[in-house]
Amino acid sequence: MRKIGERFLIIYATVLTAIVATSTIYGFARPTQKLSVEELDVQRINLREPDGTVRLIISDAARAPGILIKGKEYPHPDRKSAGMIFYNDEGTENGGLIFGGEKTGDGTKRSSGHLSFDAYEQDQTLALESTQDGNDRSTQFKITDYPDYSILELIQLLDSTKGLPKDQQQKALDAFLAKHGRPVTRLVLGRGLDGSGDNSVMLGLNDTTGKPRILMKVASDGTPSLEMLDAHGKVISALQRKQ
Repeated sequence: MRKIGERFLIIYATVLTAIVATSTIYGFARPTQKLSVEELDVQRINLREPDGTVRLIISDAARAPGILIKGKEYPHPDRKSAGMIFYNDEGTENGGLIFGGEKTGDGTKRSSGHLSFDAYEQDQTLALESTQDGNDRSTQFKITDYPDYSILELIQLLDSTKGLPKDQQQKALDAFLAKHGRPVTRLVLGRGLDGSGDNSVMLGLNDTTGKPRILMKVASDGTPSLEMLDAHGKVISALQRKQ
């Protein structure tokens, strides 16, 4: 009986090993499966390359990602919106589309939408944005020049000074920007840019230091104007509708 039992165990183990091996080989040999569904409810989707590099994250507000630089995530100070974030070939954030809106407890209507594209390891060089906070509405298209340092340096600075008093944090930030350079707005096209709630529209063209040099505007009452300014902000030429 012992020999029969031992023979049975040997046969059983051999068959089981063959089944496992066949299943493993078949599993690796099968082509990639495609999933087709009519409806899918998720809180977040991470789109990755075959090597694992993230290229796109779609998420709700609760699971919005932090700042990813070469695949490593750092806390984001104020990202609380649903949307999608784009990443470059190295897994570093380089743009996104976010949106939100609500009516607050006191009846204030709020809405926002933002599409932007980033420089390499930097912030938004091109942005299209629309916001509403009660009666204040702003819609703009903006182009910004950024210095050539990595935004990771700024993140590390802010992290190292977060325990300091606010004035010391600002002093450290000002020193950093004085050394590395500040972002410079070069072009703005939009409505309600001054926050006054009026319906004027404006195109502003700035020099490399961010100083306005050409302002084209149509006021809320329909009055058009075109101004050219010097480096000190003085109007040197203007074209306005004759009264």
